Amino acid sequence: MLERDYITEIISQFVEAVTRVLRPAVETGDPASCQAVEQQVADLIDLDAQTAMALSPDSLVTMLVLSGMGDSVAAYVCYALDRVSRAYEAHGEDELGGLRHLQSQAVAESFGCDPATPPEELASLDEELFGAAGGDA
Repeated sequence: MLERDYITEIISQFVEAVTRVLRPAVETGDPASCQAVEQQVADLIDLDAQTAMALSPDSLVTMLVLSGMGDSVAAYVCYALDRVSRAYEAHGEDELGGLRHLQSQAVAESFGCDPATPPEELASLDEELFGAAGGDA
């Protein structure tokens, strides 16, 4: 019960923070907002952002597994990495966007997430930013 409450609380904090920073990341490609999305992902898996975002896709998956919360947070990590990859690519940061996309795909494949389907708590934000096509903008 206590563990479930803890996970619910950190996911709630993640959703609140990502909701706040993803909009400017997508709309303007603001580098600080993109980095803030990455920081939220790193915080969710209890890693330093610079370290987490430098990991290969497979290593990021390994860290999710080792965190012991991978199954609980994978869909959120997958979503945030996919959407920030789109923001980077839309604003000319193809290399960084490509790495985030590969990280998102690795999480999706390892944990059975669908990057095109946002977690329920982020669905309205996703529709607002990317349209009703489930994020296939």
